[in-house]
Amino acid sequence: MSQSKSGFSKLSKEEKIQWILSEYFSNDANAEKVLKQYWNSNESLQRLHDDFIENTISNFYLPYAVAPNFLINGKYFTVPMVIEESSVVAAASKAAKFWSERGGFKTTILGTEKIGQVHFIYKGNKEKLISFFENIKPKFYEQTQTITANMQKRGGGITSIELRDKTSELESYYQLHATFETVNSMGANFINTCLEEFAKILKEEAEQEGIELDVVMSILSNYVPNCVVRAEVSCRVEELNENPAYAEKFVQAVKIAEIEPFRAVTHNKGIMNGVDAVILATGNDFRAVEAGVHAYASKDNGYSSLSHAEIKDGIFRFWLDLPLALGTVGGLTSLHPLVKLSLQMLGNPSAQELMQVVAAAGLAQNFAALNSLTTTGIQEGHMKMHLMNILNQLDATHEEKKLTVKRFKGRPISHSAVVNFVETLRSQQ
Repeated sequence: MSQSKSGFSKLSKEEKIQWILSEYFSNDANAEKVLKQYWNSNESLQRLHDDFIENTISNFYLPYAVAPNFLINGKYFTVPMVIEESSVVAAASKAAKFWSERGGFKTTILGTEKIGQVHFIYKGNKEKLISFFENIKPKFYEQTQTITANMQKRGGGITSIELRDKTSELESYYQLHATFETVNSMGANFINTCLEEFAKILKEEAEQEGIELDVVMSILSNYVPNCVVRAEVSCRVEELNENPAYAEKFVQAVKIAEIEPFRAVTHNKGIMNGVDAVILATGNDFRAVEAGVHAYASKDNGYSSLSHAEIKDGIFRFWLDLPLALGTVGGLTSLHPLVKLSLQMLGNPSAQELMQVVAAAGLAQNFAALNSLTTTGIQEGHMKMHLMNILNQLDATHEEKKLTVKRFKGRPISHSAVVNFVETLRSQQ
């Protein structure tokens, strides 16, 4: 049975590993080998990775791939993607190629507003609080000048501050609701620094006025419904597929996801396969993006599809709107070598340009999934990769792989069936 370990964070990397090996792996040499075989042989690069987070003992690799042929607003991109799920990159690439021959993706920035809030409790007279807020409001801007000066030079800064009454939802609860423009940075540190200064000003000014209030917390929001990008594709119905019923069936599939949450969750997960892969490759926070995107999908009468489709006057149109708070400066973008490479591959985009690439990747992934679902079914592509995964687990040779692929072409694939077939091949040898 393992024991608690006080002072673990103060141990060296080697000491952390030795403690884990003794506690959980009976000092198994193979466990130590697995951990250390993923260390980078470049010591300075390894130290860089070790400093990204706390208590590091190894690196956890994910495949880094590219999807070419993304034509976005008339410009070609090769899009970097980091993901462990098979078929995603192939599907995105196929969809990108398909739409590059039909005008490509059109993208539009609908807004870039970020949000932060100071949450506080006030039990006094509401009118008195409103008057107090209006009197001190200029001080929020004036006393944060040293924080916002550099951001203002780049065209950003604090764009609005308002007092919001939330007492109908939670007794005595109010908030300062602030909006920001952070240009090419995601802006989390900038926003949170401003918010903490707002809280300090609020408390100090309240004390001077004899107003009793209690600040609960100050934090940015990852829900950014006004920091949104639209990506869309369109073509004449006859250019979409030789089967005239295809477009109608595709639109129906999207409409089902618009009204059925059980389908919408999986539908949107497919979009995020493409989105998260580019987010990771460019050093952005995919967890923040996921949380914000799914909140956005729930903004109108329950959870719904992020993408939409229609046929109008013989034109098929497919589009999505995504809330994306991204950055191309700061954080890992200036530290992680592969992130730098990804951004360089994309032409060192601005945050708004990166939003557009990410949205196009999400729409491409969604199109590919819906195309499979409404034609051959989703399993055909997945099972090809599943077969390869099984063969790799069995350490199959090149010849064994070739014969197995031939054997299961057009047939159901199961783990036991593949194992039996490979064992039969080996017994014959």
